Amino acid sequence: MGGNWYTDTNNYVAITLAVLGFIVGVLSFFAVGTITKDKIPTFLIAALLLIGIGATSTWFNNLQVIGPFLSNIAGMIAVFIAPAAGLLAIRAIWDVGKGEEINKLISKK
Repeated sequence: MGGNWYTDTNNYVAITLAVLGFIVGVLSFFAVGTITKDKIPTFLIAALLLIGIGATSTWFNNLQVIGPFLSNIAGMIAVFIAPAAGLLAIRAIWDVGKGEEINKLISKK
């Protein structure tokens, strides 16, 4: 009781965004989403920057009036992007690490 209207639901919003980010990551991992294999490096660089901004979003609190809103927005964007970036980073590492023999075995199926 007595909390601010914009902070009472932060946990629910963060959980929802994390689940949605995970779904985006899974769809992109299996190349069903809009993030194709060619766009993965660009996505990962942009995700790194957005997550960095979200991690330092408490600096926005120094701004008068709009600071807490900017802090929450930057943090929630980072919460949404992080699961997708993690899954696509795993895929990128897998694609870089697999050898020619694995590619031949996969292409035969």
